[in-house]
Formats: sequence, C-alpha cells, structure tokens
Amino acid sequence: MSSRMGEPLIVVRVIGEVVDSFIPSIKMSVTFKDKQVFNGHEFYPSTVATKPRVEIQGGDLRTFFTLVMTDPDVPGPSDPYLREHLHWIVADIPGTTDATFGREVVSYETPRPDIGIHRFVFVLFKQNRHQLISPPSSRDRFSTRDFAAENDLGLPVAAVYFNARRETAARRR
Repeated sequence: MSSRMGEPLIVVRVIGEVVDSFIPSIKMSVTFKDKQVFNGHEFYPSTVATKPRVEIQGGDLRTFFTLVMTDPDVPGPSDPYLREHLHWIVADIPGTTDATFGREVVSYETPRPDIGIHRFVFVLFKQNRHQLISPPSSRDRFSTRDFAAENDLGLPVAAVYFNARRETAARRR
C-alpha cells in the first residue's frame, strides 16, 4: 500500500492533529448500514446512530488490532479546545475479521456535532500481542496519540474519517 492513501488524512490534518505520520499497511473498511466510509464523505448523524461494521483485511487470526473512533473538533472545528472526544474503542480484533469479534473497551457513542462540520476519525492499530487495553478515564479531552503510547500500540496501520454536522438547520445566534 502506498503513502498516497494517507494523503487525504494529511490535507485535513488528521495526520498531525490526531496521529503522527504513518504508512497505511492494512485494509480497513467502515460501513454504516450499507454506506461505506471514504475520506471526506459526509454523513448525517442519523446514518451513523448505530455502530458501524469495521472489516479488517490483512494480518491473520494470530494478529490483533485495536480500533479507536474519535472526534478532534470539539466543541467546534474553528476552536476545538476540547479535542478529542472519544466515541469508541474495540481491542483484540483478530486480523481478517471485523470489529464485532473484538472486545469493546469503550461502547459506541453516536456522533452529535453541535457547531460546524466535525471530522470523525477511525484509527486502527496493530497490537504487539493479545493484551489488556485499559479504558481511558474519560471520553473528553481524549488523545489518540497518548492512548497509543500508553498501550504500546505504535503508529496506526490504517485510518479513515468522515464528516458530520447537525441535522437540524441551526439558527444563527
């Protein structure tokens, strides 16, 4: 897999603000109902209300992965001083399967962006072994980078993001 796959993540600063630069080496597909997530696609919160199917291709059944879903644009993209908000963590996902076979460390929380268009980022890490991934103390002010360091996960092996905004037309204040 080439470094070109990471380019959309650089442009929107997912690489930089959420994770360090990495070369994607595993194929991950994220699907809500029947809609696959591609970098930069926009979804309504109602479409992403229930957790997606996350399929991993690459590795084998002796390889385990951890998936993190986060929103780095809290409370709003122009001033994300609360970045990041954690939406989901699944650990011990066997290679060549999907996240339903993993262990949910932090349950899925539906994206509910208030202000502006938020990026919702799925980051996949390869575990060194079958290991205990501890839940963070809070969903607020989460750091994907720190979480990876604390759990000895290294750099990501895959990432994808989508955009979402409030469904109702927000009145200007």
